[in-house]
Amino acid sequence: MTILKRWFIVVCSAFLLSGSGCAKAEKERAATNKEAIGKQTKVEQEEAPAHKQFVFPLTGIKTEQKPNHRVVAVMINNHPKARPQSGLHKADIVYEALAEGDVTRFLALYQSEKPEKVGPVRSARDYYIELSKGYDALYICHGWSPEAKEMLESGKVDYLNGLFYDGTLFQRVSFRKAPHNSYITFENIEKGAEKQGYTLNDEVEPLPFFSEDVQGLAAKRVKIAYSNQSYAQVEYQYDETKGKYVRLSAGKQTIDYDTKEPVLIDNVFVVEIEHKVIDEAGRRDIDLTSGGKGYLFQKGVVREVEWKNVEGRILPYENGIPIGFISGKTWINIVPKLSIVHY
Repeated sequence: MTILKRWFIVVCSAFLLSGSGCAKAEKERAATNKEAIGKQTKVEQEEAPAHKQFVFPLTGIKTEQKPNHRVVAVMINNHPKARPQSGLHKADIVYEALAEGDVTRFLALYQSEKPEKVGPVRSARDYYIELSKGYDALYICHGWSPEAKEMLESGKVDYLNGLFYDGTLFQRVSFRKAPHNSYITFENIEKGAEKQGYTLNDEVEPLPFFSEDVQGLAAKRVKIAYSNQSYAQVEYQYDETKGKYVRLSAGKQTIDYDTKEPVLIDNVFVVEIEHKVIDEAGRRDIDLTSGGKGYLFQKGVVREVEWKNVEGRILPYENGIPIGFISGKTWINIVPKLSIVHY
C-alpha cells in the first residue's frame, strides 16, 4: 500500500468520526490525489528492478541472470591413481563409460558452474566426442585415439588438446605421475578459447525437466560392477536428508580433491548400450544411436525406461513417451549390459 493510499484512509476515517462524508473529501481532493498517485506509481515502477527468473538449461535450477555460457566438456581420468578428481562436483552432467579394459572415464559437462580447475584430464575417444557434440560443447582433452584424432582434426568440433599446450594451458601436478597428472583451470580454458577464436557464448537448448512426485520402486542403493575388481565398481547411495545420491568408487565416496566437497546427484540414468572392442589396444566402439533399455533413479526410487539419442543427447523415454529429469545434477552411466546393475 502506497503512502498516499494510507493517508487517504486516515483522512476518510477522521471525516466519518466527525460526521462528514468520505465522499465529500474524495471529491475535494480527487484531482490532486489522482495526479499524485499517478506520479507515485510511475516512480515506484521506475525504481523497482525488473525481476525475471531464468533457468539453467542443463540443471533446471532457477537463476537471476540469463545463462548464455557455452557448455564446456572435459575428459576426466577415472583410473584408481587419478582419484579423487578435481571439479566433478561442479559438473551439470557427467557421462561415465568404459575406455580400455575395465576402467571408465568421465565426460563432465559444465554450464551453470565453473570449478577453479578440472582434472586429471585424459585422452579423447570418438564416442565421448559424439556425446559432447550433442551440447555443441568446447571439448577439452589431453591426447586422443586414432578415431578421435580424425574427428577433431576434421574441424567439426572446437577443442583444446593438452598435447599442444602441455606446460602452458595444461599443467602437470607434482603429487601424481603421468598420465594421471594433467590439469587445466577454467581461466586457461577461456584463454585457450580466445586464442583459437572459439566463442564461449551460446543459447543452450534446455533438457526436459518436471516437478511432479517421482513414482517407482524403492532404490536406495545402486551398484554397477564394470568388472569383479573393486576399483571398477560404482555405487550410488540415496541420502534421505539431502534428497540426493552420493557416489562411491571402490567403496570410497567420490569427493573433490581440493575442496573435499562430495559429489551429489539428483538423476542417475543408467543405459544399456552395445560395446565392441575394435583394436589390440582394447579400444571400443559404443553404439550411441540405436536406443535401448535403461534405469532412471531419482529420489530413492527407480523406473525402468528406454533411452533414445535425440540430436546427440541420451534421454529417457517411457512407453515411447519422453520423460524428464528432476532439477539438479545428472550422471549417465553407459553400461554394456544391464545385468551388471543391481539395486
